[in-house]
Amino acid sequence: MTKLNRKVTIITNLLLVAIFVTVSAFMFIPENILPISGDNSASAIYNGDRQKRRVSLMFNVYENTEIVNGILDVLNNYGAKATFFVGGCWADDNEKTLKRIASEGHEIANHGYFHKDHKKLTEEQNEQEISLTGQVLEALSGVKPTLFAPPSGSFSDLTLEVASRLGYKVIMWSKDTIDWRDSDKTLIYKRATNGIENGDLVLMHPKKVTLEALSNIITNYKSLGFELVTVSENIS
Repeated sequence: MTKLNRKVTIITNLLLVAIFVTVSAFMFIPENILPISGDNSASAIYNGDRQKRRVSLMFNVYENTEIVNGILDVLNNYGAKATFFVGGCWADDNEKTLKRIASEGHEIANHGYFHKDHKKLTEEQNEQEISLTGQVLEALSGVKPTLFAPPSGSFSDLTLEVASRLGYKVIMWSKDTIDWRDSDKTLIYKRATNGIENGDLVLMHPKKVTLEALSNIITNYKSLGFELVTVSENIS
């Protein structure tokens, strides 16, 4: 056997041994600690439990305090609960209404401080917007929020990572009334009710047209056997 052939044989044998050791190792690793493939990072939530007859109204609040109070009046008249995603700069100036939301059994959630586009923010800026708002909401209402809705529904993987690290679930929606754009209560009603399904999250804002349509929307849900609950209850 030539020197070259001996070298090839040695290398081949070493490779075979390495392969055998690797395969054997995986054969004897317990199944529950085998590496798991796939992306396990945080993700946004678009709906609640599809098996339960529940729906959630989500109000993104940065303005119109008088209408927010009108919405609370309607919700209380029907015994309905909702989630209010609150902007920090609004909360600063509306402590009384913020406390009312909490005291009447509705959910207070985080909507960032200055309604920024979180998809364009750095990690530090994402954290500032979310963290500061959470601190303000807790200080003024006594309730620590656990849900975050990115303004305009704009977020990045970085937003998801920061929110998760701060203890928040990122919430989107399954139905959008687009009430911030269209001042037609019939249209708002249709968007909120057409094809309503178990676990739907319905996005709204404190607009005059929304307040005008709200009673009929809730009446429709109740006639179909839906319970109106907070987002946290819906996604639990």
